[in-house]
Amino acid sequence: MKIYYNLSDFKKLDNAIVTIGTFDGVHFGHQKIIKQLVQKAKVDNGESVILTFFPHPRMIIDPENQELKMINTINEKAEILKGLGVDHLIITPFTRDFSNQLPEDYIKSTLVNNIGTRHIIIGYDHRFGKDRSGNLSDLKAAGLHYGFSVEEIMEQDIHDVAVSSTKIRQALLAGDVSLANDYLGYPFSIFGRVIKGDKIGRTIGFPTANIFVEETYKLIPGDGIYAVTVEMSADFKEEDLVSTNRLQTSDSGLRTYKGMAYIGQRPTINGMTRNIEVNIFDFNQEIYGQDIKMNFLKFLRHDVKFTGLEALTIQLQKDKEATLAYFNG
Repeated sequence: MKIYYNLSDFKKLDNAIVTIGTFDGVHFGHQKIIKQLVQKAKVDNGESVILTFFPHPRMIIDPENQELKMINTINEKAEILKGLGVDHLIITPFTRDFSNQLPEDYIKSTLVNNIGTRHIIIGYDHRFGKDRSGNLSDLKAAGLHYGFSVEEIMEQDIHDVAVSSTKIRQALLAGDVSLANDYLGYPFSIFGRVIKGDKIGRTIGFPTANIFVEETYKLIPGDGIYAVTVEMSADFKEEDLVSTNRLQTSDSGLRTYKGMAYIGQRPTINGMTRNIEVNIFDFNQEIYGQDIKMNFLKFLRHDVKFTGLEALTIQLQKDKEATLAYFNG
């Protein structure tokens, strides 16, 4: 899949099969559209094109509202779309000027002149252009003029899936990663860099890797303890590991381990900031500066303030047992 970070970088195609959207989460509903897109491109001997936007339009239209968080970072989204067989991904910078285009100017400039659209697959409620005044009827009328066809995804088809990015965000914020994963069709993940913490976990037998997520717009699940897998590519030798909980090594060299993640403010030690930490089971390597990916599989319990480190340690051992029981289940 080729990725373009500006429309000006994209070379107009002879037979572009296009769909448009933010596709946050790339959930089952999105995947249905994208598979339809890829199949149509194959049948028509064309090339599949997804036009998406970054930042999310709502972040530009309503900049005062900082509550909207994304299920995927833009890089995560691109990786998922690549796996679905898309030929071209255009990530258009969404600006005020872009949003203020008249619908007819957007169609002519972007869809026709820049992309070379011959067929477009779009939802029944798709809106575009200044004040979101453009709609499906405008696209169909323009298609007759410019020579592209429009395939409508019917309301019933969308509602049959019963999935939305909003529902997934709500599930994640409530800690219900199992429900979110059912909607997504894959495990929700967080990608970040291991940074130094205060090393309290080491003193109680549960060393954790503290994770820094650079993208401030990335959604972080609700506070609590989660069963996770951790993927990383490291320089240490396999024989140096004491871990008995490594699950696999991929063809790309990524190693996957079992673990449990913590999200919260660490109330037992009167923490002041929200942390993301992961205890990788039976793992004894220094990985500061390493980029890792955590896949969230099951919510175990809410964050609790304990009477002290001894009580916390007893509970963490129970959490580990519950996590291993999940993996062995």
